[in-house]
Amino acid sequence: MLQPNSLPRTRLVAALPFAVAAIFAQAQDKPGVSGTELRYQAGSSPLGAVEMHQDVNPKAPVMTKAEFEQARQIYFQRCAGCHGVLRKGATGKPLTPDITLSKGTDYLKVFIAYGSPAGMPNWQTSGELTEKDVDLMARYVQQTPPQPPEYGMKEMKATWKVLVPPEQRPKKKMNSYNIQNVFSTTLRDAGEVALIDGDTKKIINIVKTGYAVHISRLSASGRYLFVIGRDAKINMIDLWMEKPGTVAEIRVGLEARSVDTSKFKGYEDKFAIAGTYWPPQFVIMKGDTLEPLKLVSTRGLTVDTQEYHPEPRVAAIVANHHKPEFVVNVKETGKVLLVNYADLNNLKMTEVAAARFLHDGGWESSKRYVLMAANQSNKVAVIDTVEGKLASLVDVGKIPHPGRGANFVHPKFGPVWATSHLGDDSISLIGTDPKKHSKDAWRVVQTLKGQGGGSLFIKTNPKSSHLYVDTPLNPDAKVNQSVAVFDIKNLDKGYTVLPIGEWSGLGEGAKRVVQPEYNKAGDEVWFSVWSAKNLQSAVVVVDDKTLKLKTVIKDPRLITPTGHFNVYNTQHDIY
Repeated sequence: MLQPNSLPRTRLVAALPFAVAAIFAQAQDKPGVSGTELRYQAGSSPLGAVEMHQDVNPKAPVMTKAEFEQARQIYFQRCAGCHGVLRKGATGKPLTPDITLSKGTDYLKVFIAYGSPAGMPNWQTSGELTEKDVDLMARYVQQTPPQPPEYGMKEMKATWKVLVPPEQRPKKKMNSYNIQNVFSTTLRDAGEVALIDGDTKKIINIVKTGYAVHISRLSASGRYLFVIGRDAKINMIDLWMEKPGTVAEIRVGLEARSVDTSKFKGYEDKFAIAGTYWPPQFVIMKGDTLEPLKLVSTRGLTVDTQEYHPEPRVAAIVANHHKPEFVVNVKETGKVLLVNYADLNNLKMTEVAAARFLHDGGWESSKRYVLMAANQSNKVAVIDTVEGKLASLVDVGKIPHPGRGANFVHPKFGPVWATSHLGDDSISLIGTDPKKHSKDAWRVVQTLKGQGGGSLFIKTNPKSSHLYVDTPLNPDAKVNQSVAVFDIKNLDKGYTVLPIGEWSGLGEGAKRVVQPEYNKAGDEVWFSVWSAKNLQSAVVVVDDKTLKLKTVIKDPRLITPTGHFNVYNTQHDIY
């Protein structure tokens, strides 16, 4: 058996079949995936801790149970984000035995070790995996994929807890905090969120949550804060309590990303919804207790090839302001579901065909059209939530990742919505006014050049003249520890760099700067400075008018802060 890392490159290539050698040579000239994309796509999955059955395939290479378990852990830590839980393919290619067995172990080891121009990371030469790991994974992907257990209504109800019933909660706000200016800051590796007073910059409470909280969302009233972890645990936090804390919780699946609440008039605070990566489904819950009411699977056919996909994951969810509907992104099938919650017993859903690999997005300024990034398709889908149909598919840069995007009035093109990108340094500005600027609506009217790829979030505010773009996944420390700021009134002059990581005053550590977020007044911008779990992190606050450092929030409890969400801006979809 060949050991790719033990031979000189020339001997290795000569020893391989011609087809493999050619691909190997291409991979050296053009690495298949950037470090930026690798860090984003290969994030660990909570499913690695879930017990699964090993189905022994007599045609596959022999693996002991211990080897299989070790390889499964690696797969869910590194690979499932691209290739899917069932290895049927997601943003990456399928890795099922009908494909992998015919390739053979030696062939697969080369691909895993050195990557390919088609997008396979160079796991061994990058130092991410050892030679032994590569051999293990080459054998593992030839085995029958183990399937995690399903997770239905019975399992949800077994985890559902109402810690403080609605009738026992305060009838009025019992604290003196300006809760509209409270920030919910994710403490990723601690499994917590920090509630920070935006006025005093003091921590109000640290709330224990699930693993790697992904987002925070507010009820329509602004009273309840909902956070969801990647392990699919939801905490419902009552901001009216003397010390805001969890009043209800539930685990809605085994892996998840999204939660939101009903916003349409007459349904405020009535329902909550959460979507899961595994199983692929969403659940509608009571808005005051998280009691699960309606469970809907998203398994189905893709929009392009009309092929069945067994695990189309639910990515972003937003609440429609014009109808009693939730807008649900189904990632792998490329469908946007408009889910009408007026009658859960006779649920009505409008299926909008968009583009595959839908991920995140948000409203344009009028809140009629929602723009959703289909990141691996390099497109943004524009959904008309009044007409209930696709308004446009807009070609943008490589791997758009807008968060919820950024809305502002362009000096020439009128209202625009902006997205930055993981895969390149571009910032795409899309016209969003089909009435007064019809010729510029739903097209990229201007492309800005930022610091580099690896951006996760872009942000502005109606009261600001600045546009902030982070780059936390860029491999260059100078880039990932800073942010680019554009003057909206003079976009052509380029960007100003703010050295947020340096301003934090932290010592050693990655100091990646992530997710700009405004305070309620729109005159401060908060940034998480994200270092390792065993090192100090911080939150840096910048004066939006002067672009000068205002303050640094440091506390031993701020462990790996990443996303943060201002209550008022999140409640009212201001971005």
